[in-house]
Amino acid sequence: MGWSLVLIDLKSIDIRQFKNAITFTGDITDEDFVSLTATEAFKKFGRVDALVNNAGISNIASALETTAANYRQVLEVNLVAPFLLAKAFGRTMLDAGSGSIVNVSSVAGLQGIADRSAYNASKHGLIGLTRTLAVEWGARGVRVNAVCPGWVKTEMDHKDQAGGSYSDLDITNHVPMAKFARPEDIAEAIVWLSDSTKSGFVNGVALPVDGGWTNDGSWQSLRLKHRD
Repeated sequence: MGWSLVLIDLKSIDIRQFKNAITFTGDITDEDFVSLTATEAFKKFGRVDALVNNAGISNIASALETTAANYRQVLEVNLVAPFLLAKAFGRTMLDAGSGSIVNVSSVAGLQGIADRSAYNASKHGLIGLTRTLAVEWGARGVRVNAVCPGWVKTEMDHKDQAGGSYSDLDITNHVPMAKFARPEDIAEAIVWLSDSTKSGFVNGVALPVDGGWTNDGSWQSLRLKHRD
């Protein structure tokens, strides 16, 4: 299945690698900007089949060291913006009677992870939003699901590790598959959930794509014993 793309970012995007794409540069926490992108996207393509809410920021600090301003910033980007985008693009899908929204949450939306109070709250909230919209919109043809990635080698991971809060081994020693996810692993799950011919009766799920991270309740010595 080929896709035409509407790409939104805070900075300009090089679209030469894409066959049919338009871009918007702006702040997705701004409701007027989000509404404009939805209107222009519909003018360009005449339909909206899928929305992927993938923007996110982290804030690694203990709860006592997390400022109200930092907490609000994470919630604005990770939770408020997906709500605004789902409203704007979902309205078009609802009018058409079909569509798929995929929210990128995290294993941090399924479990508590220390020193990430704002991030964890935003990702738990995103799963709650996913389930609520799935219930409201499912009968009108719009499915809403979430993917919950484990650790992926991205710019966010490099930035977070540079702060000294964890190492590669902290992650790979926990993941039963003993490695980080590839961006492609997450992308393939998103494509599957976006495609109504493949996942047309899947609605309201929070799908872990984590190599088994959320399944492993072992302590460290027991976990590593089974790597040999």
